[in-house]
Amino acid sequence: MSNATKLLRTLPTEYRDRLMTLAREVSFPEDTRIFEEQGRADRFWIIRSGAVTLDLRVPGRRVAAVETLGTGDLLGWSWMFPPYEWGFGAEALSPVRAYEFDGAEARALCEEDPALGFAVVRAVAEILGHRLRAARTRLLDLYVPHSSGPS
Repeated sequence: MSNATKLLRTLPTEYRDRLMTLAREVSFPEDTRIFEEQGRADRFWIIRSGAVTLDLRVPGRRVAAVETLGTGDLLGWSWMFPPYEWGFGAEALSPVRAYEFDGAEARALCEEDPALGFAVVRAVAEILGHRLRAARTRLLDLYVPHSSGPS
């Protein structure tokens, strides 16, 4: 398991247990599109097994893979922030089993208990920070010319 992307591990037990009361088990066959860019972001998942690719449509090019998520990873954070639209697409790379959470129910739980809400927002922010750093590294690798030394 990677260290920065495990939502359930970073939440205190009491908050994790309360959040899990909202979970339902779902599965996605391999090659299933889970969501599309700019679609309505009304839920999120914690992957129990399998792999999911986050991707981005680049005009004039084929869809670009941005990141691959696996066991324990949070899939989807756009449910937290208006306008509640996906910033990426997602596709199952293999059969996936996950816990699915309704975004509106999770937001209501967070509003009802501000300490739980803060813990969830903080955990998601840590995940976003990790993913932003990883995306930056990938973009630099793709678009910054490599040189063999000073010119």
